[in-house]
Amino acid sequence: MKILALELSSARGSIALLDNDELKFDREWLNDRKNSGPCFEHLTEVKKQFGKPDAIIVGLGPGSYAGTRIAISAAIGLQVASRARLIGYPSICAIECDAPEYCVIGDARRNSFFHARVCDNSLAEGPTLMSADELREKSAKLDQKMTIFTTEKLPQFERAELRYPAAKMLTKLATDAKRRFAETPLKPMYLREPHITIPKK
Repeated sequence: MKILALELSSARGSIALLDNDELKFDREWLNDRKNSGPCFEHLTEVKKQFGKPDAIIVGLGPGSYAGTRIAISAAIGLQVASRARLIGYPSICAIECDAPEYCVIGDARRNSFFHARVCDNSLAEGPTLMSADELREKSAKLDQKMTIFTTEKLPQFERAELRYPAAKMLTKLATDAKRRFAETPLKPMYLREPHITIPKK
């Protein structure tokens, strides 16, 4: 079974393909939300080398809305052409590490941040929105042995280690039938409802 994964929620994009439990393709690049070219170049390469996938998994964030939407759109196009199963999974659950449990924090914009706890590569808590002071208080109460990751630089939170989600992790997670995957229609993990401005009459 060939499993293709797309992960574009952070500053490091990645695409991977797992074929019969063997990682056959793994590409990473600096993911500039203004330039999605590398993503499609690698997709063309993996399609040329390995043909149609049997399943496609997409990282859903939280993170870059633009990157996640590009990944979802590309995956939908591939799914239509290949008839592959299409699923999604939280990107922050696909961070490579040795710890069975870790926390992830991130900038949620509008002077707010998010906090989530991941256990066995599944969301155990959150993501929850909070202020900077609330996040500092939350982090201070965590066991000092608890690893805290962030997918973007947050120098104001000294305990947070910069680490990115990986497509190759998503391919491995996709082989676990017991996990709860998002099914179509896929959508990014929004930390708050989209802000919509209604034009004045």
